[in-house]
Amino acid sequence: MEAIVTSGLTKRFGDLLAVDGLDLLVSSGGVVGFVGPNGSGKSTTIRMLLGLLSPTSGGGEVLGSSIAHPSRYAHRVGALIESPSFVPSLSARANLLSLAALRGLQVARVDAVVETVGLAGRDRDLVSTYSLGMKQRLAIAAALLPDPELLILDEPTNGLDPAGIVEVRNLLIELGRQGRTLLVSSHLLSEIEAACEQVVIIRFGEMLFSGPLSELKARSSAHIELAPEHEQDTTRLAELLVDRGYAVRRASGDVVVEVAVSVAPELNRIAASGGITLRKLSAHEETLEDTFLQMTGATDGGNALVRSRQRAGRRALFASRKSSTGKGAADA
Repeated sequence: MEAIVTSGLTKRFGDLLAVDGLDLLVSSGGVVGFVGPNGSGKSTTIRMLLGLLSPTSGGGEVLGSSIAHPSRYAHRVGALIESPSFVPSLSARANLLSLAALRGLQVARVDAVVETVGLAGRDRDLVSTYSLGMKQRLAIAAALLPDPELLILDEPTNGLDPAGIVEVRNLLIELGRQGRTLLVSSHLLSEIEAACEQVVIIRFGEMLFSGPLSELKARSSAHIELAPEHEQDTTRLAELLVDRGYAVRRASGDVVVEVAVSVAPELNRIAASGGITLRKLSAHEETLEDTFLQMTGATDGGNALVRSRQRAGRRALFASRKSSTGKGAADA
C-alpha cells in the first residue's frame, strides 16, 4: 500500500492557485523529501493531507483512506506543523505526559519517544533550558507519541544552527530505518539531501520532479574550459579536440567541452600532443543544489515576482470574463 496518493489535488485562495493539480505518490517506508521554494504550496498540500484544509478540487488518500475523512487515519499519522507550543516552565517529560493524557496514551509511550529522539537523561530538564535543536527533537517526540505509521514534518530544520540540523537529519534517517514513512518538507534541497532517497519537487503548487534522488543527480551537467597559452592556438586546439570526437563550443575566448570532470587529464594530453601549452584547464560540475535552483528559480524574490505576475494575469482574466459575460469571477 502507498502511504500517500493524490490525484489532481488543487487548492485556490481567491486568485492565488496554491496547489495546481498535484499528483503525488509516496511509497511506504523511508524518508521522502518534499522540496520547493518558499510559497511553493508545500504547507498547503500538507494541511490538505492532514484534513486541516479542504481541496478546491481533486483528492487523495493517506494510508488507504480518503483525505475527505481524516478521522479514519488521524490516529496513524504523526505531524509537526510549524513550531509546536510547549510550556517552558515544565520539563520535557511533563509536557509529553500532558499530551499523552490528552490522547489517552500510556506513560510507556513517553518513555519510548524520549529514548527514540535522544532526550533520555535530559527529559526532566525544563524546556526553557533547551536549545533549538533539542526543542525540535522534543517536537518530533510529541509527533511520535501515537506510534504513527506515517510522520509528516513541515520544515523540521527551519531556524536551526548547523549542529541542530545534523541532529535532526540523523534522527530522520534513524526513523526511516525503523520502517516508518516520513514526508519531510523543506525549501532547501541541501538540508534533506543526506536523509532522503526519494524526492518530490514542486514550484507554485505544480509538480516539477518526483523520483529517486539519484535520478535528479543524473540531470546535473559538467563541462571543462580550456585556453591555450597563445591565443592564436585557440582554433587549432578546438580542431584537435573535434578530431578526437569531442563536441566543443567557444565561450569568451575559451574552448568548452561538455564532458565529465574526470576527462580533464585526457584533454590536457590531447593539447600537448599538438604542441599546445594550456594556460587554463578548468573543470566545472553542477551540484544537486544548482540543478534544484535551475528548476525552481534562483531567489525567493524572483519567484515572488513571477507569482505576483501570475496573480495579476488571473485577476485580469476574471475581470475580462466579468465584463464580457456580466457574471462574477466565481460564476466564470
